[in-house]
Amino acid sequence: MKIINFFFMSFFHPTEPIIRSKQNHLDIQDLKGLLKINLKFGNITLLSSFYTRIDQVFLLWGWISLIIFAIAQFLPISWITQAYWWSILTIVGTIGMMALSYYWVQVERLTWMVYWWVALMVLGLGLTNLGIFWGWSEILMNLCPLWLGLCALGYLGTGIGLHSRAFLIAGFIHFWGIFLLPYFIGWQFLISGLILGGTLLFFAEVQWDMRSQIESYLLTAEEMAFNQEQHQRRQIQSL
Repeated sequence: MKIINFFFMSFFHPTEPIIRSKQNHLDIQDLKGLLKINLKFGNITLLSSFYTRIDQVFLLWGWISLIIFAIAQFLPISWITQAYWWSILTIVGTIGMMALSYYWVQVERLTWMVYWWVALMVLGLGLTNLGIFWGWSEILMNLCPLWLGLCALGYLGTGIGLHSRAFLIAGFIHFWGIFLLPYFIGWQFLISGLILGGTLLFFAEVQWDMRSQIESYLLTAEEMAFNQEQHQRRQIQSL
C-alpha cells in the first residue's frame, strides 16, 4: 500500500484539483491559436469563453461524436450511406486533430499521444467498415462497445502521458459505459454518443490536471521564463 501511495504521490499532483474552472494565465503553447468567443444578445452575455487548440480538438470530436451517434439512433439512413459519410467525417476529424494539436504536443513532448489516438481511430474506422461492408454481424452488434472501448484506451493513454487523473477517470467512465449499454436496449447509440461527445465537450470547458512544466527545445529562454511567470500567476489565482 505504501508503494502504491508513493507512486500516486510522485506520478500525479494530488494537491492539484482534478477539474477546475479555466485559468486565464496561459502558457505560450496554449496561447498559440487561442479562440475567444463572446456572444451577446443586447446586454445579455450568452457565451463568453476561450478555447485553446486542445480545447478545439475536444469541441471538434465532441460534435462529430454527437452527430454520428445521434443520426445512427434517430434517422433511418442505410448503414452503407452512413459508412461513407462517417468515414469522411472521421478522417476530417483525425486530420483536424493532428493539425490543431501539432505544436502543443511537440512543446509538451507528447507527439506519441497523437499517434496513439490516430491509431485507435483508424482501427475503429477499419473495423466499423468491415462490419458494414462485409456484413460481420458480431461487429455490427457491438459498434457502441467498440468505440467506447477504443476511446477508453485513448483516455487511459492520455492520462498516463499527461499524468492526469481527469483523463484516467474519463477512461474508466467509458469502460463503465460498455457495461451500462445492456440496460438501454434500443438506445445504445444515444447513450454512447452522450458519453463520447459529452465527455469531450466537458473537457473543452474546464481546466484538467496534468504534470508539471517541462523544458522544451522549441521554446526560447524568454518563452520558458514567460511560462514560469504564468505558472506562478495560476498558483496565486487558485489560492
